[in-house]
Parts: sequence; structure tokens; C-alpha cells
Amino acid sequence: MIWRFNQRQESDTANSKIQSDLSTQSFDLLHAIDAESIVITASDQVIYYSEGITTFNLIKDERILNKELSNLIRAVRRSGSQQDATIELPRGPIGAGTHDLLVRVTSMGDAGLIAILIFDDSEMRRLDSIRRDFVANISHELKTPIGALSILSEAVLEASNDPEAIAKFASRMQSEAKRLSELVQEIINLSRLQDDDPLKNGKLVNVSEVVHEAVDQSRLNAEKRKITLLFEEINPAIINGDRNQVTMAIHNLIENAINYSPDSTRVAITLKVTDGIAEVAVSDQGIGIPEKDLERIFERFYRVDPARSRLTGGTGLGLSIVKHIATNHGGDVSLWSVEGAGSTFTIRFPLSSSNLTSDQSKSEGKK
Repeated sequence: MIWRFNQRQESDTANSKIQSDLSTQSFDLLHAIDAESIVITASDQVIYYSEGITTFNLIKDERILNKELSNLIRAVRRSGSQQDATIELPRGPIGAGTHDLLVRVTSMGDAGLIAILIFDDSEMRRLDSIRRDFVANISHELKTPIGALSILSEAVLEASNDPEAIAKFASRMQSEAKRLSELVQEIINLSRLQDDDPLKNGKLVNVSEVVHEAVDQSRLNAEKRKITLLFEEINPAIINGDRNQVTMAIHNLIENAINYSPDSTRVAITLKVTDGIAEVAVSDQGIGIPEKDLERIFERFYRVDPARSRLTGGTGLGLSIVKHIATNHGGDVSLWSVEGAGSTFTIRFPLSSSNLTSDQSKSEGKK
């Protein structure tokens, strides 16, 4: 829990009264409730907030930023009655991700204090919708390699006296088994993403370090194809989130670029910061993507070229995972592509508040 007490109270008496209302029992109660909480004074100054509140970007300079929440506070002061409402907040300054918050605002003691309780049920709604769609999709996708393995095993039995045919079918079985294994792993990865909120449990992530790690993970695959991986860091960037998820997203973009590029070409990765947003762009010299497929490219199991996906081992989940990770971090992912001229995928994340403060200090120091 984070304590925020205003040291500039109008008088010792008023300060004493407020601290009396903010008793140890009151804080124990706020901590026990399964909700984030804020306490404000009669002058609407924030004197306490729970740690998870920082996820929602509701407070700046000890004041409530959100207009809807401010209106609820005024309604409580006018009526003296508890106010309940649902508020939708963006997860970050970019992207389509949102928090769906159930908010309860009520008076606390007789010193004019207001307690705000915030219940985040966006994850429950999101997971319920995703899982319904996911079950339908995954049952169809698993049928293909499982059916192929069944047919190939029957072919092996019928060709028991033909070593050459057995070797051919066994090779096909290995290929289908590998594809099935990769599909299951992607399903596991996607399931973990859907069950976790990286902003609630986030830590500072150095994006440059993450890109280097993702490049190293893809280097062997690139060397087999004589594809050169180039990384340019224009600006350093620190974001808030889950390091493993961010690494997975960037690695998926690099692997996608490699798989859809001709041999002996290059894949360029660039990191820069624009208006408080960290941007990682992955560009290839590959076959490009038809305009008709651009809008659907991030859908689960969608493949531009199913035959090529089978050849490269593509599951159709890689870019969907990238989109999930970006959205869950309050960011987004976009695509520029022209057939025959290659593609550029750009994933964007908001900088951490500490990174923004540091950049602002440097900027002010130069003036």
C-alpha cells in the first residue's frame, strides 16, 4: 500500500481530524476489500491511494484527473449518498485496450473525506468473450494435424513391406507432429496472456535489452536462411509491463519476418521513442501482404497463404499473440505492406512514468 498524506494542511486541528478518520482500522478495511481505493479530503486532494491505482492513470499532482469520477465525487458531496457507476478507461495513451471499472464513491467519517473503491471487471468480461471464440477455433485447428497423423499411421501399416514408403510416411508424420506440438505451445502462450494483466503486476522493462534477447532467439533460424538481422537503437526506452511477454511479441514479429522473406535478404529492427511512446519496427524484404488481407492479419488462425504457413510451420497464432500483448500493455501494433516490396510491423508501448519524468528533466536541463 502507498500512503500519501498532505503536509500542507491548513491547521494542526484539521490535520489531526483527518488522521483520526483515517484510522488504522480504516486502512485495514480498505486493504481487506478486493478493490483498489483512493481517499480524498474535503478540498479534493488525494491523501491515500492503493498501489494498483497507478495502473489506471487517475491521479496527477494529488488530484483526480477523470471527469466522470470527479462528477461522482461532487454528487456524493451534494446528496450525502453513495454513488455507483461503470467507467471505461483506456489502458494506455494508444491502442484499443480498455479497463471496465465498477466505481463506488462514499463519504468517510465527518471530516469531509471521500473513499473511492474501484473494481476492475474488464478481465472477466474479456476472458469470457475470448474463451467462447477460442474453443470454437481451436477445435477446428487441432483436427487438421490429428487427422493427418491418423491417415499417415494407417498408410504406414499398409506399407509394412515397403521401407521406402515407410520412410516417406514417417517423415510426414514427424512434420505433422512438430506442427501439432508448436500449435499446442502457441495455445499455451495465448492462454497465459489471456489470464494475466501485465500492467497490474508490471515491472520496468528495458526495451533495448528485450530486442537483443529476441534477436538472439531468432539468430539460428536466420542463419539457416542466410538472412541478416540488423538492430538499430535510435532512442533508449523503459516501459512498464511483463518482460517475457514483450520479448515474445518482438520475437514473434522477427520470426514472422524471417519466415516470409527470401533467402539472403535482411530483416531490420528499429527502436525509437516518439511523443512518449516506444516504437519497435520490424521490416523485411519479403513477399508482402495483399491489401485485402491487411485488416485480418492479426486475427487468430488467419493465414494469408495457408500453403506457405504449413511449409514454415506457421500456426496462425503468432500475430494474434503480438496483438494481445500490445493491447494488454496499453499499446498497439500496426502494419505497412506492399506486395513484392516487403512488410513493416510496428509494435508500440507507452513509456513508463519514470522514463517520461527522466526525459522531461533532461529536456528542461537543456533549456
